[in-house]
Amino acid sequence: MWWGMAVEAPDPPALARFYAELVGWAVVHEEPGTTVLATRPDGSNFVVFQQADGYEPPVWPPLDGRQRPMMHFDFQVGDLDSAVAEAEALGATVAEHQPQSHVKVLLDPAGHPFCLVRDDG
Repeated sequence: MWWGMAVEAPDPPALARFYAELVGWAVVHEEPGTTVLATRPDGSNFVVFQQADGYEPPVWPPLDGRQRPMMHFDFQVGDLDSAVAEAEALGATVAEHQPQSHVKVLLDPAGHPFCLVRDDG
């Protein structure tokens, strides 16, 4: 059973709050300056945000010789424009490179790319 994952960040509390607000999760544990845990409301999955000294944000799209994205989140949304506006209000930026019309690639406050995917169902 998949339980969770860890994401490196230069400011774990800030990045944990960003994603918790974006998806409606709760920040449930914090070890000051090192680790923050955010979880689904039912507690079934979590994401740990860990301090990364010397953090270098990934580059999107990937470029040779630069830090590549090592992971990204995909979130399904009903209204893509509203979801993008909400993410931007929380501190995300829209990536310049957009490879698909039904997906928006954004960068979280630490520079990790993530995708908002329009639910066409």
